[in-house]
Amino acid sequence: MQNITVLGATGSIGQSTLDVIARHPDQYQVHALTCHQQVESLIQQAIIHQPKFLVITDPAYYVQAQQLAKQAKLSAEVLSGAESLQYVAEHPHVDCVMAAIVGAAGLLPTLSAVKAGKKVLLANKESLVMSGSLFIQEVQRSGAILLPIDSEHNAIFQCLPATYQYGKPQQSGIDKILLTGSGGPFLTTPVAELASKSPQQACAHPNWDMGRKISVDSATMMNKGLEFIEVCWLFGVSPQQVDVVIHPQSVIHSMVQYNDGSVLAQLGNPDMRTPIAHAMGYPERIESGVAKLDFSNMQNFSFSQPDYQRFPNLKLAIEAASQGQYASTALNAANEVAVAAFLRGQLNFTGIAKLNNEVLQRVTSQSLRSIDEVIAYDQQVRRQAQQCLQEVA
Repeated sequence: MQNITVLGATGSIGQSTLDVIARHPDQYQVHALTCHQQVESLIQQAIIHQPKFLVITDPAYYVQAQQLAKQAKLSAEVLSGAESLQYVAEHPHVDCVMAAIVGAAGLLPTLSAVKAGKKVLLANKESLVMSGSLFIQEVQRSGAILLPIDSEHNAIFQCLPATYQYGKPQQSGIDKILLTGSGGPFLTTPVAELASKSPQQACAHPNWDMGRKISVDSATMMNKGLEFIEVCWLFGVSPQQVDVVIHPQSVIHSMVQYNDGSVLAQLGNPDMRTPIAHAMGYPERIESGVAKLDFSNMQNFSFSQPDYQRFPNLKLAIEAASQGQYASTALNAANEVAVAAFLRGQLNFTGIAKLNNEVLQRVTSQSLRSIDEVIAYDQQVRRQAQQCLQEVA
């Protein structure tokens, strides 16, 4: 029986994780569930899964959570604040942590789980985008098991040989990692019309059901850009060894191309329960609840190169991956400010990339030698981005 903490339980990844857990009550039990403000949803999850702890990171919702937990006669201890996330991530009774908090807020609790040597299911790509080598060094030092949850990274992981050694792709005969992306809802929209697209339109992904921030990132393909950076750190490859491929059907989740001409691909329906179940059960396989592919009714697959005029954010991220950690950290911070402004109606859709580019033009190269320095730099760049917002909007 594995005890699992789900960081970001009320989001789409958290909900899918709990669905998989519920299918295997003899193998997994929930130790802690966390959310930011969606207290009512968290309480409903707690009624079903009966965790030992509930964490609400926004203190303003703490009293409401306590009252609802009491009304539901839950035995869980209710905690609040960001520090409590770290507590339930590194708790000695926890075996596995699902890191599904979106954005920079997920870095410290995810890192706490890593330092404690947990099995970490990484859905928070920003942890690696922001802290890169520092994060990987902690994984190697602590002996934590790091398993990717993003469908693309999980696909790559499944396509790599079992003998793959971190940072040595050539020794395994690997020529390229092919990172697929659907292109989002605006793949065929005339570029001239993109500026007028609304948050509602940007969040209407054709294949995936995701939160608003990730959905907007998918529409700008910044999500693929962040995944590009994450691939480099997860598998120890250079940016030159990764190619992005547009695949609108979202059935092939990514591929690994070998120097003998072989290409291994992982296929599946676009449902996050597949990579979640794979990581939860690894190295075994467990049932996920996902419908099996029906090859007799399979539509044709199509592939193309990304258009950087349509997706300038993707180009910015690929360039940042080569420039160094400071650039990746800065880009992530600027993008979180830009997307939040877009969702509030303060910035138009194409303004997201303009703001990100403006911030990157203003930051200067510097060494980030500790997590404290990463967090301080992240906050510094966010302040710069807020200033740039007044100019770009």
